[in-house]
Amino acid sequence: MRTLKPKQIVSLTLTLFAVFFGAGNMIFPPSMGQLAGKNFISALTGFILTDAGIALLGMIAVVLVGSEVGDLGKLVSKKFSIFLSVCIYLLIGPLFALPRTGSVSFELAIKPYVPSNSVWIASLIVTGIFFLVTYFLSSNPSKVIDIVGRILTPILLLCIVTLFFACFFHDKSAVGAIQYGEIPDPQGVYKDIPLFQGMIEGYNALDGPAGLVFAIIIINAVRDFGIESKKSIIKYTVICGIGAAVILSVVYFMLTYVGVVTLTPFENGGALLHAVSSDLLGTVGGVILGVAVLFACMTTAIGLTTSFSDYFHELFPSISYKKITALVCLFSFIISNIGLTQLVAISLPILMMIYPVTIVLVVLSFFNKYIQHRKMVYICAMVFAFCVAFINAMENTALPLGVLVEWCRHIPFYNLKFGWVLPAILGALIGMLPFWPANKEKNV
Repeated sequence: MRTLKPKQIVSLTLTLFAVFFGAGNMIFPPSMGQLAGKNFISALTGFILTDAGIALLGMIAVVLVGSEVGDLGKLVSKKFSIFLSVCIYLLIGPLFALPRTGSVSFELAIKPYVPSNSVWIASLIVTGIFFLVTYFLSSNPSKVIDIVGRILTPILLLCIVTLFFACFFHDKSAVGAIQYGEIPDPQGVYKDIPLFQGMIEGYNALDGPAGLVFAIIIINAVRDFGIESKKSIIKYTVICGIGAAVILSVVYFMLTYVGVVTLTPFENGGALLHAVSSDLLGTVGGVILGVAVLFACMTTAIGLTTSFSDYFHELFPSISYKKITALVCLFSFIISNIGLTQLVAISLPILMMIYPVTIVLVVLSFFNKYIQHRKMVYICAMVFAFCVAFINAMENTALPLGVLVEWCRHIPFYNLKFGWVLPAILGALIGMLPFWPANKEKNV
């Protein structure tokens, strides 16, 4: 039986890491570190669990049932498969991840050098150019992504490593424009529930849903090396997935630590990283970081745009690939000008609803051998999880649901924002009951 050489495994692992490590992943750990303080290890653990952890589980789930996200959805039905795929592509496409590439590019590379009274005009110009270039390059993306990815990803990682050591060895007692110091006490919810708040923060990186889509990349890459055995494909997906998760975790630790020792408050992680890099590494350091992030964001944007356009062109063949690409770039341009901080604030409640449903489906897929044709197990578990997660998410907005919130507060883990866990288990058990008509149909 054919096996992969260590060099090939390392190559696949680094490829998978590069796919997941968009520049947007840089902005959340530093801001989390600032708030978590002495509890940053617990918060970071939670962040890694729902970011790299769910992404890894999602890839394994997909490779166990097939080769793409639609195969996971078919455990419920063909219609649900399309619905799931559309939702995932919208999340990692024009609704959140794609606009964020434009916002992060502007925040780190351009905004620090623009007068405060011209920020909104500069944002329109820069993000407009960004998505215009994304549109033109999306017609032939592979070569651009390969060249930029091979050059810019190492530069970006080198910037992060340098920044980490600069913060680690910096004289904490020195007085300057930005204040650094010993690890401070935690703030807000990080005082009491750092692990669970870190898990919620992990939703923002969007690697969980992305893992379901990106699974096909590693599966095809393994097959390109001549591996055809299903067992071997699963094995190497797991090995490379774990390797990529470990690298991500190390990078997240360094970024979190930068936020932990930076005492000067910032609006978001992007502003913090640029200010600290310029302060500790000089103007050149800030510029290099900004340029590396800009091109890394462009690479991510091209990849997300082509993936989204390919899928929806396949779904709606009558609409040309170029039209879909133009629409998604135009929409992302509009959304990206909401501003990075506002974009994150808007997206979190929605992710708090979507993530639990995704996690439930992924976890249950590992028990598909025992669930078999009983699709109501998936349906009931996901519906129960969504209902509680929806109420929990609304409680964190200006639209609380009154008595429903009071009822849900009696559910275990609800105050930790994980009240959906036990209802999902209850829903799965109810779905096992034999009287459901859907459970009697083996061919759905």
